[in-house]
Amino acid sequence: MLKKIPIQQVQLGMYLQSMEGSWLSHPFWKTKFVLRDPADLEALLTSGVPMVWIDVSKGHDVQDQAVPDTLVQDLVDAPSPAPVAPPPVEAAPAATVAPGPARVERVSMGSEMGRAAQVVNRSRQAVTALFGEARMGKAIDPEMCLPLVEEVADSVSRNPSALISLARLKTKDDYTYMHSVAVCALMVSLSRQLGLDDTQTREAGLAGLLHDIGKMMMPLDVLNKPGQLTEAEFDIMRSHPMRGYMMLKEGGAVPEAALDVCLHHHEKMDGTGYPQKLKGEQISLLARMGAVCDVYDAITSTRPYKAAWDPAGSIQRMAQWTGQFDPVVFKAFVKSVGIYPVGSLVKLESGRLAVVIDLNPQNLAAPVVRVFYSTKSKLPIPVQMLDLANPANSDRVVGRESPQDWGFTHLDDIWRKT
Repeated sequence: MLKKIPIQQVQLGMYLQSMEGSWLSHPFWKTKFVLRDPADLEALLTSGVPMVWIDVSKGHDVQDQAVPDTLVQDLVDAPSPAPVAPPPVEAAPAATVAPGPARVERVSMGSEMGRAAQVVNRSRQAVTALFGEARMGKAIDPEMCLPLVEEVADSVSRNPSALISLARLKTKDDYTYMHSVAVCALMVSLSRQLGLDDTQTREAGLAGLLHDIGKMMMPLDVLNKPGQLTEAEFDIMRSHPMRGYMMLKEGGAVPEAALDVCLHHHEKMDGTGYPQKLKGEQISLLARMGAVCDVYDAITSTRPYKAAWDPAGSIQRMAQWTGQFDPVVFKAFVKSVGIYPVGSLVKLESGRLAVVIDLNPQNLAAPVVRVFYSTKSKLPIPVQMLDLANPANSDRVVGRESPQDWGFTHLDDIWRKT
């Protein structure tokens, strides 16, 4: 049974169903959980949230104590608190920043694949509808994005590679929509790697979801052109950050952090980006993060005008683009997706080829792989799963391989098997 109570009555052991007020002012990623940590209770009491809904069938009920009717009415009538912008964050080496609280236990890639696939499907529908409304000139309501951001964040918490890898398999037709979902997931994963707090991580996810909204203002024949763009067409496409920024700004409800990422995710550290040619520290941390996440998903996805690059090869190429990315942010990004991201083709010391199917966060050089080919016999071999971090396995990765060089076109079918 649901019950609405003022914030002063909240106690440990209660099951929080929802909170009143703007979700940007809430101190938690989720609103549906049992309140067990005294620090969480303190955060809630000082958040400015006036009322909460509790489910007494899943947690403690309020104690029998008198609450003045006038106090309850005052709280009910009180206006919702204004959204609170997160404090600015300076980029710092990931190793020096304490990780944020882990609210969801990590599971294997195989265990998360089914749930991640459902999130991807729901996300595709939600973002297609959201962007469709934007194309028709309707304002974006960030609060409507909350369920989607939360679902993506939960999947990333359980296993980042599952949703990120599935979102990479977008088609040419739904690239723009699924690219936004993928960047949302990559931003959440990178935020946690950098140790950002829940508020900043939430806004990073929202920023990733909305960063390319300006493409809804681009002519469809240019946006979906299968061939190389002309210089004039490039100029049109380069206007999408500013067009998106103005669209979100006019709505009046999107956080400044998301506006900033929308406008500046194509800026480069050396000042050669667009639209404002910002350089170095002139670019905010979230925009620097957005630049990395946007490029990685773009080059690992099939586009109307080019085939996807393999994940490990993409990481290698991005590392060589001096002056484009913040080195600290890029290093954290590699830690979040892996040296050999899921779907990468690797060669083992034994001479066998394998596809990466999961990461070992404590040892990124020793992923979980599926072996399927012998370079010695140049023939397929029985598929075998190996956890290269397991001391019982003597094999190891000696390097990445290009799927194109081997003529492999079925790698996605191998790593997606659960």
